[in-house]
Amino acid sequence: MSNISPELKQKLEDLPGKPGVYLMKDTRGKIIYIGKAKSLRNRVRTYFSSVDESNPKAAALKRKIADFELMVTDNEIEALILEANLVKKHRPRYNVNLKDDKRFPYLKLTQDDDFPRLIVTRRNDRPDGIYFGPFANAGAMREMYRMISRLFKLRDCKLKIPHPKGGGKYKVCLQYHIKRCDGPCEALVSKAQYDLEVQKVLKLLQGKTASLIEQLQSEMIQLSERQDYEEAARVRDQIAAIKSVMQKQKVSDVEGGNRDIIAFARSDDDCSAVVLQLREGLLIGRQNYHLRTGKGDGETEIAEQFFKQYYVSASQIPEEIYSSYKPEDEAVIRSWLTEKRGGRVDLKFPQIGEKARIVEMAESNARLLLGELVRQKQERSSKLPHAIAALQKDLYLRKPPVDICAFDISNLGETNPVGSMVYFRNGKPLKANYRHFRIKTVGGQDDFAMMREIVSRYFTRVLAEEADSPDLCLIDGGRGQLNAALAALDELGVEDQQICGLAKRLEEVVLPQEKHMLTLPKTSASLKLLQQVRNEAHRFAITYHRKLRDKKTAKSLLDSIPGVGAKRKELLLKAFPSIEAISSASLEEINQIVRHSATAKAVRDFFDNQIEEANLRSTPELKTEESETS
Repeated sequence: MSNISPELKQKLEDLPGKPGVYLMKDTRGKIIYIGKAKSLRNRVRTYFSSVDESNPKAAALKRKIADFELMVTDNEIEALILEANLVKKHRPRYNVNLKDDKRFPYLKLTQDDDFPRLIVTRRNDRPDGIYFGPFANAGAMREMYRMISRLFKLRDCKLKIPHPKGGGKYKVCLQYHIKRCDGPCEALVSKAQYDLEVQKVLKLLQGKTASLIEQLQSEMIQLSERQDYEEAARVRDQIAAIKSVMQKQKVSDVEGGNRDIIAFARSDDDCSAVVLQLREGLLIGRQNYHLRTGKGDGETEIAEQFFKQYYVSASQIPEEIYSSYKPEDEAVIRSWLTEKRGGRVDLKFPQIGEKARIVEMAESNARLLLGELVRQKQERSSKLPHAIAALQKDLYLRKPPVDICAFDISNLGETNPVGSMVYFRNGKPLKANYRHFRIKTVGGQDDFAMMREIVSRYFTRVLAEEADSPDLCLIDGGRGQLNAALAALDELGVEDQQICGLAKRLEEVVLPQEKHMLTLPKTSASLKLLQQVRNEAHRFAITYHRKLRDKKTAKSLLDSIPGVGAKRKELLLKAFPSIEAISSASLEEINQIVRHSATAKAVRDFFDNQIEEANLRSTPELKTEESETS
């Protein structure tokens, strides 16, 4: 601890011996790791002791820690919940993270009205409904949603029922006529009758299929006794459809009950997890996950992080959970799940017998999933375009620059300075990802500051949306522009971003860590790709600059015409792409836009006078007879 600052030493001395969560930060103040501890004093101090070089991840983490923050809790369970939520929010680099779990959809049964709906959503943080999911397999979720829509008559409209205007009425839609809805909008079904359908859907989503089928069979018999054969046939079809779907998912030789089967498969930095959801002995769902791990992560750490991140947002927790990996804090996780479920939860790690066979089945799924993931990565690397592979080799990049973004500034004079960002994927423009920037914070002609601004604005948005960063960032310019971009990335805490500059004069490549510029052969595919991307960024910036300049010129000219106010000026600028187009338009065309004959004539006369004056200026003066004589 000799190289630790006095302030940090004092923080370590003052560490409490209570449970809680610690957030490790780097020199920029960015959170790089989040953990929990039974005793913060004992756990946090280990990060500032001697480095264990045998664990590369732990060694790298310890070298980067510059500060820490604490959150004290009353007990370990509170610390576990807080840690899981913070990891999900901040997604620190050195934590095991579920990849893209925030994007998984849920089924939500609304509870904020008298006639609930079943909807698909990607948020589960609102208290106005019952959530089911998340579903890693969106296709299977959609299939279940379609089946429920077909079998049960829940409305799918967004109407407020009853009508907010008291005596107001709605008209039934097509769903009513095709017998997919009973028409609560026109009060054609009572709330009590509608609630019966809602309870059936609830049972199906909770996996209580045996109870649901028993209820439907009883209902079918009653309808038959009342000689309501059409409705009885509908219920019969419901039973047949549910049995058919459930039979396909039945796991043989498994005792009844509700349980989750969790299994993992690893290969280097890749890890896959599979969760089989068994309800009443039936396999009702399978969730597949890709975990972001490090080489130093052990099985216990992977299992613990997965349990916390998966169950912190799970809508249902079964009585039993089987797992192929044993989490580190098994007792704490069991207590947390028991408290969350409101009933006992058993964690089991079977090695022999029928239960081990089920876990092995889940492991087989996980291995297949991992194999597919590794194969896709290999295919992507082997099918790289020649220019991409050449660029990776020539610039000594860690990973192939499949996605390249390029930044440029257009600053002709001191008016309308703009920036552009173009995006290439596999060597081809991806125009949906292009971006324009109006310079907001820089005055004068400071290209470096402008480059810093647009790079900062773009990557701020990338971080806010938790989107993937491009593989390579290309800066149009030399060392000064590149350093400005690097300063923006450093300020945002963006690490490991591959970046380079392309100087215009000699087409030399500027690399961050290299003192000398890199000269590529003029015929090389890598230089041609960089030039193509840079030129596209330049074209995009120039086009935007000209558009703003022309628009400003057009506004100033139109302001000189009597009768053309702000509204008509806006109409003209929207209808015609440039001031030249307005000046070339006929009186009838202008009148169709401004809808006022006098104003249209004033616009036409204004440009006619301008054209006449321009012609006079361009015509040579004729010598007079008197001047010739003299």
